[in-house]
Amino acid sequence: MDGKTWLKVAIFLCLVAFSTSRELNVKAKNKHHAAIYNHTLATILVEYASAVYVSDLTELFTWTCSRCNDLTKGFQIIELIVDVQRCLQAYVGVAQNLNAIVIAFRGTQESSLQNWIEDLYWKQLDIDYPGVEGAMVRVHHGFYSSYHNTTIRPGVLNAVKRAKELYGDIQIIVTGHSMGGAMAAFCALDLRVHLGCQNISVMTFGQPRIGNAAFASYYSKRVPNTIRVTNGHDIVPHLPPYYRYFPQKTYRHFPREVWLYDLGFGSLVYTVEKVCDNSGEDPSCSRSVSGNSISDHLRYYGVKLACDVSAGCRIVMDNGLAAYRTLDSDGNVIFSRDISSSVLRMNVESSEEGRSV
Repeated sequence: MDGKTWLKVAIFLCLVAFSTSRELNVKAKNKHHAAIYNHTLATILVEYASAVYVSDLTELFTWTCSRCNDLTKGFQIIELIVDVQRCLQAYVGVAQNLNAIVIAFRGTQESSLQNWIEDLYWKQLDIDYPGVEGAMVRVHHGFYSSYHNTTIRPGVLNAVKRAKELYGDIQIIVTGHSMGGAMAAFCALDLRVHLGCQNISVMTFGQPRIGNAAFASYYSKRVPNTIRVTNGHDIVPHLPPYYRYFPQKTYRHFPREVWLYDLGFGSLVYTVEKVCDNSGEDPSCSRSVSGNSISDHLRYYGVKLACDVSAGCRIVMDNGLAAYRTLDSDGNVIFSRDISSSVLRMNVESSEEGRSV
């Protein structure tokens, strides 16, 4: 290599060393907080957050989709909930390699992302959570309703109760991307406050703000083992806006953020995983850059977090899946497996003619 190339390499290695030592210092300062970032777990959970975007319900329910065969192999879905009216989707299942119940929520469809971003300026909703003292807890009306006022919540709670009856008090891990991350947070708090679950972990990707400072404080005390991963200039974690001059009314993130960003130049690029402070609004993390990228929002750890086909709420399923289906009067559907049976007796081979849309 010539002198210039060696100089570039030397500068790059210095930047990596500086960045690494800085991250270790941040971790050490916050070592007593319950939320400890685990890179390996993050790369597993991002695949669960990706899989929930699959529109082929047969492949998703049987865990045979192309997004279901890497770090999440062997996962077994207990319930798959599809709220057709509001274009929402979630699943609950058991991951034996994690020894945990995993709950995943789908984010906004890519085709409607721009409209959804504009809708992030909605008003807040006052919520009377048990044990609240002092300041009024306010949350984002749309995100709160997407979890609490749809078929998603009863389906999730029912599946968790059934899983705990069979597997005992194993860990519950809740994940989701974008709006799915917002729903994941509301779900985790719901499980803690209303179902009395103790062993709950949350990891979300590209999650927007969902409540005011009082909510962030209330949430972090009850679900402390929470990680919010943000990526580069992802626009969504910057929304709804944070106004530091209106602390009681403004939206505010709860901790702990882990910010992914690229360091280097040219072909020498190193991805830093910065563990942020315990404020939820660390000015040296994602708030240090302009949130103006949709592309940074749609891929985390190299994994696509969007539907393969941007066609609204189009779903596909095999006719054999009907045996596991329950419909309500609005056409919303829950697919439920008898978890006492170790084998799903179902023919997943089908032709395009045997599928319904």
